[in-house]
Amino acid sequence: MTFDDYQQQALATNIKTNDVQTDRSILALGVAGEAGEVADKWKKILCYQDGEFTDLDVEELSKELGDVMWYIAVFADSFGLKLDAIAEKNLAKLADRAERTMLKGKGDNR
Repeated sequence: MTFDDYQQQALATNIKTNDVQTDRSILALGVAGEAGEVADKWKKILCYQDGEFTDLDVEELSKELGDVMWYIAVFADSFGLKLDAIAEKNLAKLADRAERTMLKGKGDNR
């Protein structure tokens, strides 16, 4: 499955309102909320399990990461962006930074 295939299938489960800005806001907040759930699960593993994770923890993290992917896929589509293109562009940016030994540092445009 490609990212674009996933994106098309994710769109089939999207529920829209009658307002594009509201839809985009819900999706952007969904990305943040689900990413927060990933972070919270990891925090609990660190705090309450001394960083020791179980197969169930990995499965739960996988589910939350899938939710993040869904929101990203649908949010990107609301701007006409395709996930394959986003992924390719990101890897090219990182390869360029690696070539210039700029993987570490401040700022988006380094």
